[in-house]
Amino acid sequence: MAGYLREPRELFHGLALCVVKPETVDQLSQTLALCNESGVGVVPQGGNTGLVGGQTPDASGAQIVLSLEKLNSIREIDPTSDTITAEAGVTLAEVKEAAASVDRYFPLSLASEGSCTIGGNLATNAGGVHVIAYGSARDLTLGIEAALADGRIVSGLSKLRKDNTGYDLARLFIGSEGTLAVISAATLKLFPRPRGRATAIVGFDHLGQALELLSRAKGGAAGLLEAFEIIPRIALELALRHIAGIRDPLVGSYPWYALVEFASFTTDSGDGATEFFADAIRLGAACDAALAASLEQRAAFWRLRETIPEAQKREGGSIKHDVSVPVDSIPAFVEEARRLVEAHIPGVRPVPFGHMGDGNIHFNLSQPTGAERDVFLARWPEANAIVHGVVEKYRGSISAEHGIGQLKRELLQATKDPVSLDVMRAIKSALDPKGILNPGKLL
Repeated sequence: MAGYLREPRELFHGLALCVVKPETVDQLSQTLALCNESGVGVVPQGGNTGLVGGQTPDASGAQIVLSLEKLNSIREIDPTSDTITAEAGVTLAEVKEAAASVDRYFPLSLASEGSCTIGGNLATNAGGVHVIAYGSARDLTLGIEAALADGRIVSGLSKLRKDNTGYDLARLFIGSEGTLAVISAATLKLFPRPRGRATAIVGFDHLGQALELLSRAKGGAAGLLEAFEIIPRIALELALRHIAGIRDPLVGSYPWYALVEFASFTTDSGDGATEFFADAIRLGAACDAALAASLEQRAAFWRLRETIPEAQKREGGSIKHDVSVPVDSIPAFVEEARRLVEAHIPGVRPVPFGHMGDGNIHFNLSQPTGAERDVFLARWPEANAIVHGVVEKYRGSISAEHGIGQLKRELLQATKDPVSLDVMRAIKSALDPKGILNPGKLL
């Protein structure tokens, strides 16, 4: 059972009575009914790729891990209604491949898509790099099927785009991290498949320029803006130092970069993007840009972005923050948070990167050069207090896309509106009166 009892960052380890792997919804229902009757805690788990410990049992050994990996059928693909119905254990990559087989596109995009599952994606309301164009997992879902704590099944699968028949239970269960119900299947939205993409690395002197370019990019002159990822120079330098095959994408060196990608629904996608970036440089919204000339170069640009966490890991200890602020506040937030953490922890190296297009910044901190890793990581609570204090000032969120789990449970209690917390507890009590569903997580 060892692989089910710890999470990828090794921050949380647990014990369990057993790992249960239902193969049918009926088996899932019976398992929950038995656990509810017996008062046994149930920890739902998908691909075990979560980063906040929401899928990890506690140390008591009195809970079960409920793995959804064998509920892994694609029940239906309907290109006419642009939907796919998949069970919770289907991986994100499998859903994307199935959509492509009928010339459709499922836009949720995560680095772990080969192993993360649809159930886990929905339980955590996964985001990723394409939220700016398509929204998060909640926005990509039309209906769900879910098992309640007592084993009853909510049969809410639907292909309807319009349905005003009461509370939206799908949106309630999505993002609840398995504390209200166990999602067993979902009907997801599909989209027309892009015929071409234009991908560029852009250099900036400051984040204000990046904000201006983002505003221009949303206008659609170069196609549908699918991604706008910011990268500081220090992140590029770490990748150049630690990741084989990474190259400096521009001739000059700039404090900030952005990976910008447009989707086109015609095969000719390059001319509009070339003109767009030329105009941006002429008007001062960018300093330089390199447009990918091949699929290989596009892959190289994305590899630079995706290897930042690994490069940080190889550099030493890293204190991580998954936060969001209003998009127009990003330059001020990054500058203020950087100034405060550098004053509090001499030599710390801020590495803020991520999804500027939707306001989600991974404000990570690499340890000072020559510092001891464990000594630096022991200052995580201090760094949290500083960064989250700035987030609060700008009316942001302490968890943009990774969820709450165990890691941020106490922080949620300290930062969430008390009335909202009361409502959340009331909903939890109504749906799970014995508290068996993912105990100790989120609330």
